[in-house]
Amino acid sequence: MVEIQTMKHKSGVETKLVKGLVFDHGARHPDMPKRVTNCVIFACNIELEYEKTEVSSSFFYNSAEQREKMVEAERKVVDDRVRKIIELKKQVCDGTDKNFVVINMRGIDPMSLDLFAKEGIVALRRAKRRNMERLALAAGCTCVQAVDDLQADCLGSAGLVYEYNLGDEKFTFMEELKEPQSVTVLIRGPNGFTIGLINESLRDGLRAVKNTLETNNIVPGAGSFELAANEYLKNNLDKAKGRAKLGIEVFAESLLVVPKALAENSGHDAQDVIIKMREALAANPGSAIGLDIKSGDVLDPESCGIIDTYLAKRHMISTAPVIANQLLLVDEILRAGRKKEKDKMAQ
Repeated sequence: MVEIQTMKHKSGVETKLVKGLVFDHGARHPDMPKRVTNCVIFACNIELEYEKTEVSSSFFYNSAEQREKMVEAERKVVDDRVRKIIELKKQVCDGTDKNFVVINMRGIDPMSLDLFAKEGIVALRRAKRRNMERLALAAGCTCVQAVDDLQADCLGSAGLVYEYNLGDEKFTFMEELKEPQSVTVLIRGPNGFTIGLINESLRDGLRAVKNTLETNNIVPGAGSFELAANEYLKNNLDKAKGRAKLGIEVFAESLLVVPKALAENSGHDAQDVIIKMREALAANPGSAIGLDIKSGDVLDPESCGIIDTYLAKRHMISTAPVIANQLLLVDEILRAGRKKEKDKMAQ
């Protein structure tokens, strides 16, 4: 439940973690406060504007008075809902320094916004469903579906709610929450390309953390796992029989692609690095030996905090043979096609 919000502004280093929520819209009334502290949060999914009928229907009237009565009757339904919310605000906030913030999933018409503004209430309309789900975890409030029998136990709290303007766009920040179970990562960048790169990297990192928490397992990184697996397969090669030995030997060598790639990308000689790692593993059997990409020497990945997820390694080992098998099948199909062409030409 980590909300990722993007803002095309400043540079990528301005990306930050907000221990709260960031909404991509602001209050819809100019007289509403732009910054409030010690807030009471009221989350709801209530229609605070004229509802459109589900079926084709029409109203008939004989005079202007009748029309005005119909308008007033329809308006009264919405106004009653707004007044009940205002009554809850007075019950909770009157006589204190608390401020009331309404966040609604549905619409709020201008007249209702005006009533809220007169009471000093900050109201946000048409909040997204995912924001409402995170709001319950962050502020501790419950999304109310009706205004009947409103109680204070459905309310949440926040230390600070303020509006941030960026050109024509408005953002609402909700911060200083007591024990937020949901937070927001605000990605900032000068252009869409930079924001996209940061977004992808962030999602990969969150996914890695999620996989680690689910499996409750980690693997030493820096190429140590691949080197250890290579040594294990070579030491147990005599357990296999026949042509399987060749397959195991090739698979063992292919595992070293990872430490070799790390070495080459760091500007070191791949063969020298592999030799150093093998010598260190022989001197310390059973230890995790990784590559220090800065110096090209070996290191202990666990003590340096370099770890990989168990799921990533399992996926690598299980999919690599399948992909290789598919590629070999493609080669066989191409060869069969060439043979048929030659046979036709011979005929």
